[in-house]
Amino acid sequence: MQKATITSKGQLTIPKRVRDRLGLEPGDRLAFDVEGDTIRLRVEKRRTLEELRGSLPAGRPYPGREVEREAARRHVAEVILGDERS
Repeated sequence: MQKATITSKGQLTIPKRVRDRLGLEPGDRLAFDVEGDTIRLRVEKRRTLEELRGSLPAGRPYPGREVEREAARRHVAEVILGDERS
């Protein structure tokens, strides 16, 4: 059993062996579930954009990178022309 001490600021250092075993890295989050006088910690790992890719259904088919870039160019041109006419 690993032990740790709470600081005067309420902070707690997770022992290295525990961090290593759980694969915890800076920025990872822990969720606290409290039941009576017992606390259960749950790891909430940050997920990369690559891991999230495809997790939501597409609302429409992807038209392709060039089509999206051209739409962005047209939008920027309209915004700039709109600003110059004011």
